[in-house]
Amino acid sequence: MNAPSYFEIQVEDTQRAVNFYQEIFGWKFTKDENIPIEYWRIETEGARGGLLKRPVSKPTPSGTNAFVCSMEVKGFDSVSEKILQLGGQIALPKFAVMGVCWQGYFLDTEGNTFGLFEPDLQAK
Repeated sequence: MNAPSYFEIQVEDTQRAVNFYQEIFGWKFTKDENIPIEYWRIETEGARGGLLKRPVSKPTPSGTNAFVCSMEVKGFDSVSEKILQLGGQIALPKFAVMGVCWQGYFLDTEGNTFGLFEPDLQAK
């Protein structure tokens, strides 16, 4: 009941961001014409979300003023490589959360921070 179930990503260039997330995570995007701003619905294998144009200037990338979401993936290294190929950047390199997972943080093409984690009980 109190688990995150909807997220939004604010961006400068909606088409660039749609392409980025479609390619990396296979998310499906549908433009919602019933909302008075440019808004894209996001369908994932889990939580639902939305993507919209940033209403104010982009903040300096730091991750310190953010509510960061992490996506669970099956192959951290291959997804990380794809992120970099598509214009993303490493914000905090891959590290072990001992006995739980491999975790890392990235910046998308719009300067937003997001995380990846790959469950691995042997991580050290």
